[in-house]
Amino acid sequence: MSNIDSGKNVFLFVHGRRDLEQKAVEALVSNGFSKDKIISAKPDAVGSVGDYMAMLWMPPNPDHIKIQKITKVEPVKPEGMIGLWKGVGKEDLFTVKL
Repeated sequence: MSNIDSGKNVFLFVHGRRDLEQKAVEALVSNGFSKDKIISAKPDAVGSVGDYMAMLWMPPNPDHIKIQKITKVEPVKPEGMIGLWKGVGKEDLFTVKL
């Protein structure tokens, strides 16, 4: 696992699996992320460069969380469920067992 900055926001993508949201938050906190910085991802608001993305993977039956760092944010026209996240560049860091 990489060194993480616990002061950065973490955008959590549950891909419709709200039943796993609390379990995911607990797993992130136990891996060094700050609970008050974990934000449910929404298509109309994105993070900033340096923030994190935590994605339940692989939908529809995830068994781990893919942790990524936001590397760029470009303005885009929102598209479907992806919304503004379409313009976000990211780098894979590590995974956390769900």
